[in-house]
Amino acid sequence: MTGGIIETLTMYLSYPFVRYALIVGVLVALSASLLGVVLVLRRLSYIGDGLAHVAFGAMAIATVMNVTNNMLLVLPITILFSILLLHGGRRVKIQGDAAIAMMSVGALAIGYILFNLFPPKGGNVSGDVCTTLFGSTSILTLSRQEVWLSIGLSAGVVLLFVLFYNRVFALTFDGEFAAATGMNTGLYNIAIAVVIATVISLAMNLVGSLLISALLVFPALSAMRVYKSFRAVVICSAVFGVVAALAGILVSILAGTPVGATIVAADIAGFLLFTLAGLMKGRIQG
Repeated sequence: MTGGIIETLTMYLSYPFVRYALIVGVLVALSASLLGVVLVLRRLSYIGDGLAHVAFGAMAIATVMNVTNNMLLVLPITILFSILLLHGGRRVKIQGDAAIAMMSVGALAIGYILFNLFPPKGGNVSGDVCTTLFGSTSILTLSRQEVWLSIGLSAGVVLLFVLFYNRVFALTFDGEFAAATGMNTGLYNIAIAVVIATVISLAMNLVGSLLISALLVFPALSAMRVYKSFRAVVICSAVFGVVAALAGILVSILAGTPVGATIVAADIAGFLLFTLAGLMKGRIQG
């Protein structure tokens, strides 16, 4: 049986689009799990949903405009809204969860209206919307450029945490104190906003716009069930995200299940295991 599984995986991995899906899936999950620690600790977990729905609306606009590479439109729009939320939110009267909720439902509604008013060439509105929301088939149409973008993005996120660990730590727990010490918190907020928007734009091809928050939230929350220090949570979250994404993609290949939903199921299973491990650790130490 094991030999049959390995043979099946070997056959599928011989196709370039499967290898692209595996590479992008693992790297996007790595980037999302690292950034998720910052977002969860800053109580901005819901921002993933908000920006994902903005990306959905931008993708609908790209479809209406017949843009061949929709990332050329989706990425700048998502980055703009990400900066407005993370950096410009203090300057407007509508802040926090309310702003994210308004942006989320508004972009989702506008995107769905555009898909219905200007359906894709094939006329399959339901299929196109389902693919965008749940990432059912778009993961199999990744280009080489998106693979290289994922590699560069993951390298940038890892370097951000390695080279500027102390600044990320300070910005995460006490942004006002960090600014008082002379740290350019605005610049770091913009940098984090750009990276988050890029991760979400790429993750839409992996799990769809409705399931992106799982890549951001589950690894961080799972790591926090077992570890207490920021450094340990960051490392554990990264490992958790990569393993869950890899397991989800491989299981989806073997079982024929939707890629995005299978990755989220792997995240849920991992979260339950870490919760159990955390309870056992607490009893041993107690």
